[in-house]
Formats: sequence, C-alpha cells, structure tokens
Amino acid sequence: MAKYMFKGKYGPEGVRGLLKEGGSSRLKYISKLFADHGCTLEAAYFAFGEDDVIGFCDMPDTTTATAMSLAVNASGVVALSITPLITAEEIDKAGKIVVDYRPAGS
Repeated sequence: MAKYMFKGKYGPEGVRGLLKEGGSSRLKYISKLFADHGCTLEAAYFAFGEDDVIGFCDMPDTTTATAMSLAVNASGVVALSITPLITAEEIDKAGKIVVDYRPAGS
C-alpha cells in the first residue's frame, strides 16, 4: 500500500459539526471510513492556521485515494487534499531513470 498525507480545511458547517461531535469522535469516524475502504489511518491531528486537520494513511491505490477525495469534497463541508508520499527508495530508483528533457526555448 502507498502512503498519503491528507489535509483538510473545514467550512463553517464543518466547524459547527466538529464542535458538536468532538475531535475524538470525528477521528474515530475517519478511521472507520478508511478501514471500510481498505485504508489504514496512521495518524491524524487537528490544527489551526492554513489547515484544520492533517493526517497520514495507507491506501491501496490512487483510485481509492481519488474516490475518498471526491466523496469528502462533494460534501462541501471540508476542502480536502490528498498527497501521495514518496519513499527515499523510490527517489533512488527514479534517479536512475534517464529522462531526455529539453526545457522550452533551449
């Protein structure tokens, strides 16, 4: 499974819901939602500033990550982004692939 980072920004309705349900209850729900789709929630934290929630998880594939992102964002209550994370070993392997790139205008 691949690792992903997710970040979310609650809208006003989402903040009201979070205050009503509580943070622990919300993370329990998120963990179950992930598990129901073959994902594992590694860690999640609430924050203030640019993002309201930040977490790390394992997901089986990009199709699942896309489905989760679409479903959450369609709610309109939270703006979610999911970012694939790359291991050092994957960087090492990618660095050995020769790419013949020419910058525009050169």
